[in-house]
Amino acid sequence: MFLKFNIQDYLLPCLNKKFLGIDCPGCGIQRSIVHLVKGEFAEAFQLYPAIFTLVFLFTFILINKKLKLKHASKIIFTLAIINVLIISISYIIKMNFIFNL
Repeated sequence: MFLKFNIQDYLLPCLNKKFLGIDCPGCGIQRSIVHLVKGEFAEAFQLYPAIFTLVFLFTFILINKKLKLKHASKIIFTLAIINVLIISISYIIKMNFIFNL
């Protein structure tokens, strides 16, 4: 007899959604990471459009910790701004569809 392991059972709930009933800008990132690990890239993007740029940002930060690149702070700042824009725009679009504004 094999035990079935379902990662979905161990994801943290969104407190904003639980108490207020609306998604937060981070809703979907955990499930998106699960899809990314499984190799389901389209599903990961649909759940959280900033997933790939976030992975790129954190990978770059880790590489910079090791190599100490010359213009790393400017690159990290630019990547962070891009991520904030993607997260904000996708959240506005998601909320627009939910509330039909």
